[in-house]
Amino acid sequence: MWNIDKAYIDGAFVPVQGTEVVEIANPATEQRIGSATLANRDDAKRAIAAAQRAQPALAATGKAERIEMLERLRTAVLARTDAIRDATIEEYGGPLARAQWVSDYASQCFANAARTLEAFEFTRRVGDSTVTMAPVGVAGLIAPWNSVAGSVCSKLASAIAAGCASVIKPSELGPIQAQVVTEALHDAGLPAGAFNVLLGRGADVGDEIATHPGIAKLSFTGSTPTGKLIARAALDTMKRVSLALTGKSASIVLDDADFARALPLALNAAFMNNGQACVAGTRLLIPRARMPEAIERIAAVATALRVGDPRDPATAIGPLLNAAQFERIQRFIRRGKEQGATLVAGGEGRPDGLSRGWYVRPTVFADVRNDMDIAREEIFGPVLSVLGYEGEDEAVAIANDSPYGLQAYVFSSDAQRAGRVAERLEAGTVLVNRIAPDLLAPFGGVKQSGLGREFGVFGLEAFLEPKTVTTA
Repeated sequence: MWNIDKAYIDGAFVPVQGTEVVEIANPATEQRIGSATLANRDDAKRAIAAAQRAQPALAATGKAERIEMLERLRTAVLARTDAIRDATIEEYGGPLARAQWVSDYASQCFANAARTLEAFEFTRRVGDSTVTMAPVGVAGLIAPWNSVAGSVCSKLASAIAAGCASVIKPSELGPIQAQVVTEALHDAGLPAGAFNVLLGRGADVGDEIATHPGIAKLSFTGSTPTGKLIARAALDTMKRVSLALTGKSASIVLDDADFARALPLALNAAFMNNGQACVAGTRLLIPRARMPEAIERIAAVATALRVGDPRDPATAIGPLLNAAQFERIQRFIRRGKEQGATLVAGGEGRPDGLSRGWYVRPTVFADVRNDMDIAREEIFGPVLSVLGYEGEDEAVAIANDSPYGLQAYVFSSDAQRAGRVAERLEAGTVLVNRIAPDLLAPFGGVKQSGLGREFGVFGLEAFLEPKTVTTA
């Protein structure tokens, strides 16, 4: 039974001053597995003060010192890979394969940042001037509940590479994962205050991080409505802001695609991480001339997906996070039927044989119009909308007809043709004939899917400010 009642501040685990206690349940069984006491605004102030004290020394480090810190972080997190994986399964319900990927990715973030840092030039000549890329200052890093370990490590890796101390607020919905990751980070032995971690509500801890003048930079991953609140709160102190927000990604299957290969990939893109992924390809665009064949294949693949115990290697989809997520998905499934979409797989309720746990049937709707709620809103569960199109122009128009633009997918037997379609899509990332991301390439959204980029050089520069010195 977990009892989490400490924050990590100034290099040590210390009791929180907050008094609110939240219960932790295993989403596969609905059974209580522990509790967490949340930090409050005063705890956030302590963490910010610790980061401020650490910032001058961290900013003064050279490239070699930062690379050495990143390597120590990678080694420490790698040593806890199994614990991170198990926490992801126990608390979040991530299927074994996905949980293993996340735990491996957490340590890889530091290796990627070290590789990027090694080749990065901090000083450049521009015209008659010398431009130096300097640390922006103390960073507030706010991570989502659907990717605790990955988001925390990715953001922290870029901050350390840039020479920025940080205050990290993982979601209060992932306390066990946050605890396990923080214990791993502590083992790296970084200077006290270089990073600080505390769980808390957005209304107090999140607000303090977003408004405190001692925070110079905010990096937030989560929903667009919350991102807008954070951006507004940051405005008074002119914080630099990076936002990775809501997605409603389109997967375009072109008429020359090999359906036997493309459609299983497209369904994996839609249902990854139990459907709880901002990059999920939840709008699948199919040529109308090939729609009957596509629907038959899609329904067969969706129906065959194993839903159940996330510890079972054969499981493709585990439970959703909690009861609120379960009910949210049920409402969207009902709304899809009410608005005239055709249910071809899944539907309301739990899968057969699963009477407990927040399990949802992998659900596919056909005959979807792009103005339906299931095609407009981020559902955040295993629900796929299939839309028809006549030609490339209409496919691109449908894909771009969204307030969001985080990620998109294109499947075709002609890579050059797919590339031309990709260039026309309004998305921060387009994956062609694959669903695995490039973790050194920039990641982020356009339109209401966010501001700024993470990963690689672009992620590093998000924590740096150019300073120009021009001499006579």
